[in-house]
Amino acid sequence: MSIYSSAVKKPITTIMIFVGVIVLGIYSYFQLPVDYFPKMDPPMITVFTFYPGANAADVEQNITRKLEDGFGSLSNLKKLKSSSKENISVITLEYEWGSNLDEAVNEVRNAVGTAENDLPDEVESPTILKLSTSMVPVMMFSVSSDESYEGIKDILDNQLIQPLNRIDGVGNILQIGAPVRAVMVDVDPRKLDAYNLSVEQIGGVLAANNLNLPSGSLEMGKSDFPLRLQGEFENSDIIKNLIISNKDGRTVYLKDVASVRDSLKDIKSYERANGKKTVRIMIQKQSDANTVSVAKEVKQKVEELKNTLPPDVKISVLMDSSVNTVNSINNLAETVLYALIFVVLVVLFFLGNWRSTFITALSIPISLIVGFIYMYLSGGTINIITLSAISIAIGLVVDDSIVVIENITKKLDRGGYPREAAIYGTNEVSLAVIASTLTIIAVFLPLTMLGGMTGILFKPLGFIVTISITTSVIVALTLTPMLSAKLLTEKKPDKKSFSGRIYWFSQNFLGKLDNGYEKILSWVVGHRWLVVGIAFMIFTASMGLIKYIGTEFMPASDNNRISATVKLVQGVKLDETTIIAHKLDSIFMKKYPEIEIVSSSAGTGDENSMAAIFSQTGNYIISYTFKMKERKDRKRDIFQISDELRTDIQQFPDVEIFNVDPGGSRAASSMMGMGGGSNLEVNIFGHDFDKTNILSEQIAQAMKEIKGTKDVLISRDKEKAELQLVLNDEKMTYFGLNTVTVAAALRNRITGLTATKYKEEGNEYDVIIRYDERFRKSTEDIMNVSIQNPEGKFIKLNEIAEIKQFYTPPNIDRQNKTRVVTVSAALSGSDLGSVRTALDQKIAKMDIPPDVTVEFGGSADDMQKSFKDIITLLLLVLLLVYIVMAAQFESLAEPFIIMLAVPFALTGVFIALFIFNSTINVISLIGVVMLVGIVVKNGIILVDFANLLRNRGLSLKQAIVQAGRSRLRPVLMTSLTMILAMIPMIMAKGEGSEIWRPMSIAIFGGLTISTLVTLVLVPAIYTMFGIGKMRRERKQA
Repeated sequence: MSIYSSAVKKPITTIMIFVGVIVLGIYSYFQLPVDYFPKMDPPMITVFTFYPGANAADVEQNITRKLEDGFGSLSNLKKLKSSSKENISVITLEYEWGSNLDEAVNEVRNAVGTAENDLPDEVESPTILKLSTSMVPVMMFSVSSDESYEGIKDILDNQLIQPLNRIDGVGNILQIGAPVRAVMVDVDPRKLDAYNLSVEQIGGVLAANNLNLPSGSLEMGKSDFPLRLQGEFENSDIIKNLIISNKDGRTVYLKDVASVRDSLKDIKSYERANGKKTVRIMIQKQSDANTVSVAKEVKQKVEELKNTLPPDVKISVLMDSSVNTVNSINNLAETVLYALIFVVLVVLFFLGNWRSTFITALSIPISLIVGFIYMYLSGGTINIITLSAISIAIGLVVDDSIVVIENITKKLDRGGYPREAAIYGTNEVSLAVIASTLTIIAVFLPLTMLGGMTGILFKPLGFIVTISITTSVIVALTLTPMLSAKLLTEKKPDKKSFSGRIYWFSQNFLGKLDNGYEKILSWVVGHRWLVVGIAFMIFTASMGLIKYIGTEFMPASDNNRISATVKLVQGVKLDETTIIAHKLDSIFMKKYPEIEIVSSSAGTGDENSMAAIFSQTGNYIISYTFKMKERKDRKRDIFQISDELRTDIQQFPDVEIFNVDPGGSRAASSMMGMGGGSNLEVNIFGHDFDKTNILSEQIAQAMKEIKGTKDVLISRDKEKAELQLVLNDEKMTYFGLNTVTVAAALRNRITGLTATKYKEEGNEYDVIIRYDERFRKSTEDIMNVSIQNPEGKFIKLNEIAEIKQFYTPPNIDRQNKTRVVTVSAALSGSDLGSVRTALDQKIAKMDIPPDVTVEFGGSADDMQKSFKDIITLLLLVLLLVYIVMAAQFESLAEPFIIMLAVPFALTGVFIALFIFNSTINVISLIGVVMLVGIVVKNGIILVDFANLLRNRGLSLKQAIVQAGRSRLRPVLMTSLTMILAMIPMIMAKGEGSEIWRPMSIAIFGGLTISTLVTLVLVPAIYTMFGIGKMRRERKQA
């Protein structure tokens, strides 16, 4: 007994099975979290090492190279990148996607442990950090205040950050730019020399007198009392009255040699939002937490906590990644709804019967809801990938039910009973339905095998469509015939009723369409060589469009974000940078109504901070973050606004280099490269600084000459002036000093020595000793610094050293153990492929030294690798589809008849991409891969029925003409449902719509043309193959 026969005979069982599936699906749907992309942590590990006081060259030589040598034997290592900067070495280990990073971290830890013995003594232990998407801030707040500014750090720590930390899913919360309270001890070096004291001695006294120590216990009677020595500072005023020495019988107090201030640390950074002093609060989520849920709870909690803060403290949202996620999901959900409506209307028009339409449409939610069950069981999320899969599946899952119910309806029209019509109608097309579904599975299932970032992205799409399509064929062969047997009748509707008018209008129109197509098909069969010749001429001509269609890695998208970096001349003081920042701030706030918040920052901040590790900071660098209004509230996109921002910035003569980054694509390129536009990178490998610097300038100039390039940057900054102390080894040895002692002493007197911590109300504040500012302003002051040797004598620095000026590179980048300088450009108005080709031609004419290598990187490299993977996937899909069809038709030749429609789908793809001014990218190429299964599905329906008619005794030409007439409606229905399902995705304008538009355009254009090919060219070729086969059989006979 067949499955459809059993379903018809056991309706209650059939219905209950599907009701159970629906209940499970609805439960799964409400359990699913929402996110922008599937979880895709970058396969990277970072090792950073602090080397206080060292310049970039020292860091490279003494830290980076030694660690790199130890990483050479790591398994699955794809790329080794490093950056040596002042005070810090940052090494990034990039692994293959899918690698086990936990094992990799253990390997890295062992390698670091081995290399650590060779590092200088003053180097801090290397820190190993596994990168993850949770490090990207979920939200960023801007906090401004007036009267409370000096104490804002403690206010935010106690009244805002601690309550937020208790929210489930919240990871780290960072405060950036807050003024830090400290007790500053500014000593007078002349008085120190007079009392024969050093900074280190004062530091020791402060530390020794700020202790709270246990001193045993005392038994008194029946009780045991612990003794504790309370020696901690009760308040900061006590510090200045500490006795630090006794000179010739006279007590020396700290206030005798220094001024003591309970104040703020020197401000090393500048933070403003809309011109006001601000503190940024950056919130990260835990690795498995959901972005939207965490952001929602954080916003609710912040609104509650605002009432507990001082009235002058104002909090505003600077960045909320959940907004773009929610808006993108909502926009995509809206397109899914429109696609569903279009599909139902198409089915209603062709079938002209609301009952048939209801039965067919019922397959959509049931098939899709199984996808939600898969997402829930696999730990997935509702994101733009899974929703796009659902949007694609909507146009596919009805196909099987359409074919089945259309055939059942024909049986009923010929006078059959509903029960028999349901069973025999389903039986007649069941093999074709299964085979055509297998071809779709053969297309989407290999998507789950793609490697790299593309594979991580599209694996959920492949699984969801495959599962939905598999479910749809089960629905078509069970639920559809069962409901048809129960709901459909052989009686035609009354012409005067509303449903009757729809039915008879559609049937009359489609009858005329059937007759017209039959005549066209008869002519095509008779003029098959002419038809084939014209078709191939059109195909050849369409290939000429390729040169007018651009190529890129990923489509540019407006994600409501713009960032910018402005660099002044190196060596500029922070005060001078602040003046320029004020001027830029005022221009941006007045001129751009699309910008809600202008957030600017400059300076170094804490040299051991995460910002110093992952971004370039300095007193001459201004970083901007612009919070934009939502896309629907703006007339211009982020790319148009960015172009105008560039014009405003370049008017300032003090600005040496700048870049405006729409979408944050440059900042994210090392992670995933999503959002914003494309970037072109050229890597120049070579050890010699002069050779690579000259070549990088030449390539940068060549980039600037190419249309569409913006913000051309060279990763290696110009060499900067540096004062170096050159020590005299002989004198050092004579006085009993060494380099470490001198360096530490100098640092303590200029930067400051943190002697101890002052505690107040549960908080700790640094007590910092250093020379008073009056005595650390010039090189003469530096040379007069006194350093105590082991014998207690004080040696002036000018006795053992001299100052010289050198020029050193501020940063040295390396890739795979070779020095590299990267020249990059943002693209606007030109596609990545065209710009790369133009630049390639210019580089070919350059005189490149033999020991220097030039390679493309960034988006260009990603595009090349992804295109190669997708083309390989396309070939695999074609092979699998051929295998499925050859097995179905039991023929090696007939599959070629259907597959000839595939190249013509490319004609439609290129025409559509050209008309809609889109590009060939990863997304549109995935659309091309999908087309293979969709296109051949219609051909299978047509050829299978033609074979069936021939087996019943019809001649070749009669069989193909009758098959064409009979299968016209299901072919048009299945094609139109998919074509119309793509229109909402093409026309969408909200966040996230740009990403999926190329795929929708490709499917729309390819399916439109290939449907015409299926209806015209396939019958012509089928006839040619059939006649050829008959002639061969006659000769053999």
